[in-house]
Amino acid sequence: MNSKTRLEALSEFLKSKRANIQPQSVGLPTGTRRRTPGLRREEVAQLAGVSTTWYTWLEQGRNIKVSSSVLDSIASALQLNNDERKYLYDLALEVNTNVYKQDVLQTKISPSLEKILTELKYCPTLITDRHFQIVGWNPAAAYVFLDFEQIPIEQRNLIRLVFTRKELRSLAVNWEHFVKGFLSIFRVYYGQHMGDDWYTQFLEEMTNLNPEFKSLWQENQVNMAPEVLIEFRHSKAGKMIFNLTSLQVHGNTDFWCSIYTPVEGSSTEEKLKKMMKKGEKS
Repeated sequence: MNSKTRLEALSEFLKSKRANIQPQSVGLPTGTRRRTPGLRREEVAQLAGVSTTWYTWLEQGRNIKVSSSVLDSIASALQLNNDERKYLYDLALEVNTNVYKQDVLQTKISPSLEKILTELKYCPTLITDRHFQIVGWNPAAAYVFLDFEQIPIEQRNLIRLVFTRKELRSLAVNWEHFVKGFLSIFRVYYGQHMGDDWYTQFLEEMTNLNPEFKSLWQENQVNMAPEVLIEFRHSKAGKMIFNLTSLQVHGNTDFWCSIYTPVEGSSTEEKLKKMMKKGEKS
């Protein structure tokens, strides 16, 4: 991510977060002459204790010097969560600008991760890299989502698949809720790996490919580990309800593990067992 792209990302992030805050939530009058939703720039500057001019320059994406203490104040004024704060610092302080330019992504998972996939027999599980390329999955995931083995390796990008495959679009009862969880994690990686130009190319490609991607991406949601309740309408098993738990795999890789656990009290696990048993016989 070059400096221009980084500053544009910072600008869009600040604007979207400012627009999400209701004036009354920070003790300001709503008024009747607001032309845009959320707070005004001068109100954010006032809450953060900085000059309106300086904050305006920051939000406009000008290349100005910032400090951690000032960013703390802005983060508090914009009511950012911990992941959003870190994303703000990554963009504003150029934390990782020159990192990861030349490295090659690891695509093979370790035997221990293979073991975990095997043990999570009735919990559909996906392992992705920092580009959200799918590098590992268990049979349960293939039964619930797609037979990833039939998809060419270069096309096994989870973000691309949820926006382009009709099977996945029709699977989730609330498709937007489903994809927003992935996009919020993807944005964390986007902020962390600024030296990787792949992100700029991928975002441009996805924006041209699907207008819904552009709209959802511009919401600027950032969440390292969203816990999401997902309801599926599976073509073979019917209604299935899962809790999605996302885990970062620590070590020398940037792998991410997404585990779909059948909700207790539902018939999801029984349906999955039946579907998998039938598939093994055929």
